[in-house]
Amino acid sequence: MVDSCLLFGQPSNKQQPTTNKQHLTILGIDSMTDWIKTTIESMGYVGIALLMFLENLFPPIPSELIMPLAGYTANLPNAKLNIIGVFFAGLVGSVLGALIWYYPGKFLGEHRLKVWADRYGKWITITSKDITKSKDWFDKQGNKAVLFGRLVPGVRTLISIPAGISNMPLPSFIFYTTVGSAVWVGLLTYSGYILGSQYEIVDKYLAPVSKIVLAVILLAFLVLVLKRTHKRRRR
Repeated sequence: MVDSCLLFGQPSNKQQPTTNKQHLTILGIDSMTDWIKTTIESMGYVGIALLMFLENLFPPIPSELIMPLAGYTANLPNAKLNIIGVFFAGLVGSVLGALIWYYPGKFLGEHRLKVWADRYGKWITITSKDITKSKDWFDKQGNKAVLFGRLVPGVRTLISIPAGISNMPLPSFIFYTTVGSAVWVGLLTYSGYILGSQYEIVDKYLAPVSKIVLAVILLAFLVLVLKRTHKRRRR
């Protein structure tokens, strides 16, 4: 594991040979951590909102790292940020980012979006298959898919697309997106705030939670289908 001094740009007294794995770590997660940390320190609340906005546009940028780090920053001695401001900055950025994907779905439609995804989606790790899966899920769950989708990694960004394709009313979309995003952003922010310098382990514990949320949604859908099937048979 890379020395924590490397994460925060501080000199380390440890002189250890750097392995290939450490090189990959430094070029990967550490460089992103440094970029996120620098953005938050230099731009404050605006930087947090911007990062969460970009997280919705480019899924490889993880909210699981942005908000815990922002929460941790708010808990540092003489911090210029407070946890309430951090939360609302992250929430605003998240909702605005979700809106960016809502409108292409609404005005371009499913077919043209799939064509675009097959041509250019590789740059933001989105494929036409992802759009199809998210559309199928939205069709099954309805408006609730937007709320619960904001709690599931990998679905948060994509769920805006089928909402637009299905012409979900904008006020309803904003409401469900805001509620779902508030839960997710609040959980990440507070986790980073209380975990301190161990904020990076948040993703380790939230991954199972997200899977549980998804399993509950699928189970609820299955129960609904069984109930409807039972009613039809009785008729």
